[in-house]
Amino acid sequence: MTEASIETGSSFDAVVIGAGFSGMYMLHRLRGLGLTARLYEAGDGVGGTWYWNRYPGARCDVESVEYCYSFSEELQQAWDWTERYPSQPEILRYAEHVADRFDLRRDMRFCRRVTRAAYDAAGARWRVETDRGDRVTGRFLITAVGCLSDARVPDLPGTFEGESYHTGRWPHEEVDFTGKRVAVIGTGSSGIQIIPVIAERAAQVTVFQRTPNFTIPAWNRPIRPEYARWVKDNFAEMRRSMRASLFGIAAPFNTRSALAASERERAEELEARWAHGGPGFLGAFGDTAVDERANEVVAEFVREKIRHTVDDPQVAELLSPRDHPIGTKRPCFDTGYYATYNRPNVRLVDVRATPIKELLSAGLRTTEATYEVDVIVYATGYDAMTGPLLAIDITGAGGVALRDKWAGGPRTYLGLMTADFPNLFTITGPGSPSVLSNMFVSIEQHVDWIADCLRHLADSGAAVIEADPDAEDGWTRHVGEIAAQTLFPRADSWYMGANIPGKPRVFMPYAGGVGTYRALCDEIAAKGYEGFTLSP
Repeated sequence: MTEASIETGSSFDAVVIGAGFSGMYMLHRLRGLGLTARLYEAGDGVGGTWYWNRYPGARCDVESVEYCYSFSEELQQAWDWTERYPSQPEILRYAEHVADRFDLRRDMRFCRRVTRAAYDAAGARWRVETDRGDRVTGRFLITAVGCLSDARVPDLPGTFEGESYHTGRWPHEEVDFTGKRVAVIGTGSSGIQIIPVIAERAAQVTVFQRTPNFTIPAWNRPIRPEYARWVKDNFAEMRRSMRASLFGIAAPFNTRSALAASERERAEELEARWAHGGPGFLGAFGDTAVDERANEVVAEFVREKIRHTVDDPQVAELLSPRDHPIGTKRPCFDTGYYATYNRPNVRLVDVRATPIKELLSAGLRTTEATYEVDVIVYATGYDAMTGPLLAIDITGAGGVALRDKWAGGPRTYLGLMTADFPNLFTITGPGSPSVLSNMFVSIEQHVDWIADCLRHLADSGAAVIEADPDAEDGWTRHVGEIAAQTLFPRADSWYMGANIPGKPRVFMPYAGGVGTYRALCDEIAAKGYEGFTLSP
């Protein structure tokens, strides 16, 4: 990217943080409103999560024809996906194509990490600073920082002198694992994707697993031309149904109870869903997410698949989750994950039974053994949802710090705004469906709502909008109540902040469904932005 000069004293209608898919669409909508905007991005290119997550095997868990924008019919018709589940390189090419098609880069500044944002009540403006020395102001501050962008490496004592990588901060150049001894720490989504790929090349792969995860086969394949044509012809109707759905995807969800079905009916339905693969598997029965007995039917089906696939019964048992209901952690979809453990160069270490004690110059040590390795891959995830926002020093009206306000967990109204922080919008923030959905559906809904809100402010002569504290209290309580009706809080998941030591245990996303949430947001806007305070 061409180096841009440091900006000091510039003023914009809006400052946007992040050049992922939410930031790019927000910038496009701001331009359409005739507003001036500046977007800052920490990386040197667009793509957000898909700019950073370049690890081997990185692939989306939503089908490509659904994981894309819908705001432009021309864009939809011009772009052709090649695989059922798009790989990171293909998604990044799509992001770059969008940036080029809509000439978005001219309002972006790359290699700039926003470090501070403070609200100036006297001027009703946000003062924004970057690590490169930029100092600008904006009437509105819109965060498009992503829910999974604050990569976390475990704090282990000792020093490892070999190569080490985090899946969320992968180098741009290829990493060669050929003939090397590799340790992979973590078996969440990124671990489940990268382990089979590394195992094909490395001399030895040692997987350090704390918690086994349920994973469903993706059955990825090239997209058939006739299906691609059907999608283009029917995309508008398909998108309408996705927007009204529970998770923002087109996969059919069965409302029938697993407990009401016969054993034969359950087996047939689950086998059919397994054969199809992907997120639709968890929609086999309507009570999987709310009834422990129904959930156990589905969970045991997957455990039996593990036992059938993995040759060593002890390894199969270690890979079989028993400490959380299926679907209460981010679902994983894999290519050959369980079968990888049949390879002679792959071994599994249970770090719940034998925790990692320290790093060594040539490996690491658990409470039971020492492992010499050449490479350590940290597939250890993120400080999800709140981490990217709290990494910025954000202070609102009266000097209140967002870090202090959210010390006990995030508090928002609709996941869009938080009281005492006027004109600050959080795209797919905590308290919205976000990570429980197809992110594109949620991103477009939030960006469109924000754009319509800004138009309403201009039409009504208002300059400032802020969440009402009582509305925020009610929404935060509602998010918790909806979560409590499900099995989600039963898991020590990153949805709950459980992967970060000391982080408050609060279920952060809204579990009421994409369609329900959209209707609520539309109703609130139709009532003159009920629960928000507008002022001149």
